[in-house]
Amino acid sequence: MITPTCILPLLLGWLLDLLLGDPRWLPHPIVGFGKMIACGERLLNRGFHRIWRGAMLALVLVGSVFAVTWALLYVMDLGVPFPMGGGVVCTVLIFFCLAGTTLVREVRQTFRAVDRSLDEGRKQVARIVGRDTAQLSAQEIRTAALETLAENLSDGVVAPLFWLCIGGVPGMLAYKMVNTLDSMIGYKTERYKDFGCFAARMDDVANYVPARLTALLMVLASGRLRLLKFVVKYGSRHASPNSGYPEAALAGILHCRFGGPHTYFGQLVDKPYIGENERLLTTADMQTAVRISRAAECFAVLLVVVITFIFNF
Repeated sequence: MITPTCILPLLLGWLLDLLLGDPRWLPHPIVGFGKMIACGERLLNRGFHRIWRGAMLALVLVGSVFAVTWALLYVMDLGVPFPMGGGVVCTVLIFFCLAGTTLVREVRQTFRAVDRSLDEGRKQVARIVGRDTAQLSAQEIRTAALETLAENLSDGVVAPLFWLCIGGVPGMLAYKMVNTLDSMIGYKTERYKDFGCFAARMDDVANYVPARLTALLMVLASGRLRLLKFVVKYGSRHASPNSGYPEAALAGILHCRFGGPHTYFGQLVDKPYIGENERLLTTADMQTAVRISRAAECFAVLLVVVITFIFNF
């Protein structure tokens, strides 16, 4: 569990994310995670027993990330190679695990791009969604961006903070490996349906509480607690056991409709609708969504601080 010594690194890491996002010039550990997963997938995703091979890869990678991070912080806390090293490393790792600013930046750029031209909007939104974007309309582009903002507020901010509470910085990094595994091999395609099924289920378990917590924090940020009924009604209608809850919270706040049919890897996937008001989305909706996202992020950080002091004093 997180200790009070992690509070200052948490606040500093969060501040760095607010100021910098993910600088492209800075080497990012998640990129390294992706390379490890890709290498393991090429070696193991073949022949028989693909389910077990995929499960073995997922468990080894997640366990290794936790163990290596724990060992690194343990050595740094001993004053090797310099005193206070553990706090510095914690700050940097927490910064790398939070993606709130980058997410907001990408969503803003998507709305600006689609306002300029449909082609620019399609290219920009392709950076943040997994669906095929070549045929998306302007409304579908804006909807996809806002759905991603809601879903990734959970994956990119609230869930890492949740696992920071549970397992400290090693738990936070381990969660990021789980999430990266799901984003790379957790698809129900012919190539990944067996090999990635364990990683997908692991991600579902890891995000079960954070997704619902994210929805709650978004509703609190809106100041409209009656929307909890909306979240309960529509949150479970998503194909994912988790993504529907933050998406339902944002759909309720904006009084709009998410979901519907989307194409992934050339295959049409008919997702249930979340909400009923099929209206055009505007830049004002994006600004409201960003404000809610930022407020929920602040609430999440504050919640971590409060829980830390409650359980350690």
